[in-house]
Amino acid sequence: MMSKLVPTLRFKEFSGEWEEVPILTIASMKARIGWQNLRQDEHLPIGEYYLITGTDFKNGQIDWLNAKYVEYERYIQDKHIILEEGDILITKDGTIGKLGYVEDIGNKKATLNNGIFRIRVKDNNTSFIYYTFLSIQFKKFLDKLTAGSSISHLYQKDFKTYIISLPKQKEQEKIAKTLTSLDNLIEAQNKKVESLKKYKKGLMQNLFPLDGEKKPKLRFDGFSGDWEEKKLGDCLNYLQPTKYLVDSTAYDDEYKTPVLTAGKTFILGYTNETHGIFSDNLPIIIFDDFTTATKFVNFPFKAKSSAMKILLAKKENDIKFMYEAMEMIKYQVGNHERHWISKFAILNILIPKPKEQQKIANTLSSIDNLIEAQTKKVETLKQHKKGLMQKLFVNKE
Repeated sequence: MMSKLVPTLRFKEFSGEWEEVPILTIASMKARIGWQNLRQDEHLPIGEYYLITGTDFKNGQIDWLNAKYVEYERYIQDKHIILEEGDILITKDGTIGKLGYVEDIGNKKATLNNGIFRIRVKDNNTSFIYYTFLSIQFKKFLDKLTAGSSISHLYQKDFKTYIISLPKQKEQEKIAKTLTSLDNLIEAQNKKVESLKKYKKGLMQNLFPLDGEKKPKLRFDGFSGDWEEKKLGDCLNYLQPTKYLVDSTAYDDEYKTPVLTAGKTFILGYTNETHGIFSDNLPIIIFDDFTTATKFVNFPFKAKSSAMKILLAKKENDIKFMYEAMEMIKYQVGNHERHWISKFAILNILIPKPKEQQKIANTLSSIDNLIEAQTKKVETLKQHKKGLMQKLFVNKE
């Protein structure tokens, strides 16, 4: 006996089964054909007409501030993909299935490059249809299309086979309104995080001396005099990570010990290896010898790459202060070479006495703690939304 087409979680005023329909019975689907992607020489620094690419979606919204301007001839090339409010965008090349939603377009004039489908909904709640494309059911559909192949393109002939599950209009509206409210909460929380990061950045510019100065603009009570110029290598010792390198990359989130890189990813995964864990002399700084990226680490870890230095504070220097001081260094990476010994260790920096270092470090740490707490709230809201969506939509096995 087939299971009923109903979601796990339902608002009490609704009942009855949902309907299954092919996606193209409720929406039109268009894409640019026969026109190459935007070339570098077609970018305009300012203009009236936008050409949107898959990289211009940010949290489902178009990032208009970073979108490219183009000439009118490029904009008008395909009139059927000129954007309107309520259009749903989905990437069909590269990162397949990345979603965008055209909201509050106002008087902006925009079209698409040829890596995106434009979906325009008719006679249904557009926001609800957008959220169905974020559901686990649609992810399963995309996974099935790409399973066991190296496909890097989503074809319209494949996409149009998607069968969408739909409730009545009022239930669509209720679900969309609930998820939109949650998205608004997440956006507001993200703005709090960004505001704190901007506040910290501005504070650091006042707590550290400007170029050509020997003391900062902002000083805590009890501290005076010029800061002392020292070489970075005189303030920090370094260790090679060799004996802390992970043996296997068979990571699992259930394991205990994080495996780190100084790059953007930071935590590559978790290992169950119990030997060679760096746990003494924490906190420390990890420094990517090739990119000069740094991370402040105050927990036990293992490392992935030998192209990393573990930096420890010398004498009475405060390691957190030294990390923030390094973040203020303006250095342009040139050749692919190791930087610590030949470049960074001999850089001159200005540092105050240990007590002032500690005061600055404590102040910045308190802001970091606020940022971390607010960031966790964002993640909690995202997990809540993910769980809610799994229950509010029909999830067929």
